[in-house]
Amino acid sequence: MRTARNIGYILGLPALLVLVWWVSTLGSVNFFVPKPADLVETFGEVWFGERFFSDVLPSLGRLVVGVAVAILIGVVGGVLIGSVRWLRALLEPTLEFFRAIPPPVLVPVLMLLMGITDSMKVMVIISGCVWPVLLNTIEGVRAVDPVLSDSAHTYGISGWARVRYLVLPSASPQIMAGVRQSLSLGLILMVISEMFASSSGLGFTIVQFQRSFAIPEMWSGIVVLGLLGVAMSFIFQWAERNILRWYHGQKEVENAA
Repeated sequence: MRTARNIGYILGLPALLVLVWWVSTLGSVNFFVPKPADLVETFGEVWFGERFFSDVLPSLGRLVVGVAVAILIGVVGGVLIGSVRWLRALLEPTLEFFRAIPPPVLVPVLMLLMGITDSMKVMVIISGCVWPVLLNTIEGVRAVDPVLSDSAHTYGISGWARVRYLVLPSASPQIMAGVRQSLSLGLILMVISEMFASSSGLGFTIVQFQRSFAIPEMWSGIVVLGLLGVAMSFIFQWAERNILRWYHGQKEVENAA
């Protein structure tokens, strides 16, 4: 019963929106808004074939690499900066300067420096995704319970052991919050980088469909991006439940009390 209810929550609103879409397009001849049946047919024809390997997989590869590198840089840099007070004071103005620069603005600069390559597209993703992880990690490290920190110092727990058993677990809820933000940013920046300079990928293909007035095909590409976002959200929720199992258990105990 619980499983059926959860499935109903997940599919209820999308089904309602599709129904409204279907009703609103009955008898419509609007060239720019395809009917649901036409879009489903076009979706299968376009994406269940060669384009999946030539456009979807390359985009996914760039997205995964860019987000993974951004998370690694953000966590390592955040732990270091958050743990060293003078380093945080030294870097904070510079970090705020670079954080304020919109990543899409860097696309022309990176094109000049790195050329129109996959590395450039990955760097665009990294340049935007690193900030939520970095800043949330810094704040998470700074918010470590001082009592636990003093206890670790008393028992001689220092160096990597302190980071592994105290700092990272304490900061992990905020780190995961930063990762969640970086996933949505990564998807956006992946599309933007491919729209500016690319010969393959979802962003490039959607723009090509738009320029050639292949409207159903263009909408089908947008649907692919939405499905990727949903899949990423479910994967993140699964990972978060496993990584923060202790945290959610603690919250349940606190709420029960």
